[in-house]
Amino acid sequence: MSEITYQNYIDNTFVGSDSLIEVYNPADAALLARVPDASGEQVGRAIAAARKAQRGWAAKPAIERAGYLRQIARKVRDNAERLARIITREQGKVPALALVEVNFTADYLDYMAEWARRLEGEVLTSDRVNEHIFLLRKPLGVVAGILPWNFPFFLIARKMAPALITGNTIVIKPSEETPINCFEFAKLVAETDLPPGVFNVVSGTGAGAGSVLTSHAGIDLISFTGSVGTGSRIMAAAAPNITKLNLELGGKAPAIVLADADLELAVTAITASRVINTGQVCNCAERVYVERKVADQFIDKIASAMAATRYGDPSVDNDLDMGPLINQAGLDKVAQMVKTAIGHGAQVITGGSVADKGKGFHYQPTVLAGCSADMEIMRKEIFGPVLPIQIVEDLDEAIALANDSDYGLTSSIYTRSLGAALKASREIDFGETYVNRENFEAMQGFHAGTRKSGIGGADGKHGLYEFTHTHVVYMQA
Repeated sequence: MSEITYQNYIDNTFVGSDSLIEVYNPADAALLARVPDASGEQVGRAIAAARKAQRGWAAKPAIERAGYLRQIARKVRDNAERLARIITREQGKVPALALVEVNFTADYLDYMAEWARRLEGEVLTSDRVNEHIFLLRKPLGVVAGILPWNFPFFLIARKMAPALITGNTIVIKPSEETPINCFEFAKLVAETDLPPGVFNVVSGTGAGAGSVLTSHAGIDLISFTGSVGTGSRIMAAAAPNITKLNLELGGKAPAIVLADADLELAVTAITASRVINTGQVCNCAERVYVERKVADQFIDKIASAMAATRYGDPSVDNDLDMGPLINQAGLDKVAQMVKTAIGHGAQVITGGSVADKGKGFHYQPTVLAGCSADMEIMRKEIFGPVLPIQIVEDLDEAIALANDSDYGLTSSIYTRSLGAALKASREIDFGETYVNRENFEAMQGFHAGTRKSGIGGADGKHGLYEFTHTHVVYMQA
């Protein structure tokens, strides 16, 4: 992919910007493209275009709106290999995972299109004679979709598809780290006959375009995926307008390994969950609690599995398990967290250092044993290929430690005991629990967390209805 300059996509027109942001390949620090640093005026134009288009879009039958989503899904599939290569170079994702992301995005668009004939209201029983009470679901209006950089392509669909099928219009702001794939998506949308203003893309920084979007009175829902700190600032910006929020803000997922677990399964699943996207996934296993009876055996096995992880530049080598971290700040954070953990008594079983891979932001797959609940590395999100492990005496201790967290997105348990699995499902206070499998959600589920992991959720029926409000009609005959 040669270096090019992209433009904002507003009201079905590509619009240039005087100010630009440079985008680099995190594997080798090569300049890939320049994208707009959208002005407040341009963001306002995008919101105005979405507002103008919304009533007409909502008036279309849902099945017609679904047809546009299917058009876009076909475009995505037709360009899957090319889009995957772009994601690999821009975000550092290994090619196989990049292709999964692209195809999952197309599937997600089609899945949400299927809801066209399934959007439901309710008929409620009245206390009055000859009165009928109807609960209707209606679109909110204009959605601001603010994307992360870790799964940047899929998150376009996760925000766009439920918004559009329920009659909303949308303004998307990609992360300044990974905007290229979003503009390539916009090019595909431009090839369809989607009406003007329904889908818009503006790029820029969080402090620039992001702050305009989140504080604008013309936005009816802010759907954001990212850090707790940014989510908190978005809440403050949205407060004066009482704008509805949908926030996914990260996790610190515990994995519990009991003495009766299939250790080979646990090692395979936890390793996969830890190194996927170089550990830069909010729902992947971030800390392990292993029962003492099998601790030594488990630690040996998972250290060997992590040490065998193949990593490097995924745009050069297709046969890798993971690529680089997203940027220097991410690399520095991981390195500092490991250094601090070692200083507090953690033992490096494998890895533990910045990788010697030339240019780019690479960190060794790392296992830390001897960790304790008071360590930063067991409490704060790492977002890198580092797995800290703490030994526990039993399931009760593991559950207590798992729940002692600011986060509450995903969790997992490995056991052959149905009773233990059910107990964990009852008592672990997280939005999702995976039993004897890696941490990866289904599009028909509901991806949501507790505590500082966010507000609301995504996917399935419950995620779809996040993009609607209710309207109750009392009809006296």
